[in-house]
Amino acid sequence: MESSNPSITPFRLDGEVALITGGATGLGFGMSRSFVASGAKVVLAGRREEELKKAVAALGASASYVRHDVTEHGKAGELVAAATRAAGAPLSILINNAGIHLKKLAVDTSPEEFLTVLNTHVIGAHALTRAVLPGMIERKHGNVIFIASMASLFGLSKVIAYAAAKSAYLGMVRTLATEVSVDNVRINAIAPGWIDSDMTRKVMADDPARRAKIISRTPMGKFGDADDIGWAAVYLCSPAAKFVTGAVLPVDGGVSIGF
Repeated sequence: MESSNPSITPFRLDGEVALITGGATGLGFGMSRSFVASGAKVVLAGRREEELKKAVAALGASASYVRHDVTEHGKAGELVAAATRAAGAPLSILINNAGIHLKKLAVDTSPEEFLTVLNTHVIGAHALTRAVLPGMIERKHGNVIFIASMASLFGLSKVIAYAAAKSAYLGMVRTLATEVSVDNVRINAIAPGWIDSDMTRKVMADDPARRAKIISRTPMGKFGDADDIGWAAVYLCSPAAKFVTGAVLPVDGGVSIGF
């Protein structure tokens, strides 16, 4: 719990309960693994039950799961209730991580495709955040993390819908932080750089020139790991970050500093 008590280990999450959307694979699983290692209970939410079962088996007794599709906006409250039952305690952390990718030029992206991306990222995250906040506000304790993107920070081609959605996250973070930080509920974002994941491999599979360009523009000269995002999320939800809210933390090997 957040405290100025020096006996509290500042980077631990003992007693916390985290709901992580898309928590069974990729960045979500990296965060789930880091949270469990830091003492938290985690509830994974996702559509693919087999992946959820495999992740929970790998994470151990501190993990459970609820099958859920974040585009079912009207069922966000049901997810919060189910996750609370699964963990046996109220949620104190929400990680809005679930998402989809669409690689198309703007002129080739239909309104329907654009809306599908927004429904998953923006409306889905808002619905779930709206469902979890009242309990956090009542208990005067909570953290919500939005997983943003390099596309939130600067222009990238062929990702118009994804960039719009991830840019919206930063506006949501700032607005939410102004509304709920007084209740000791902190709202922050992480902007991952290029992380080695199934999604990244899929995007790069037919575009070796893009991969080479990314590496050349990353001062550390490599892709990150899912654990890099996991430990950043642990920090932002820990007592060590008790005065951090409304922020976006790039975890990108230096990409966003320019060159």
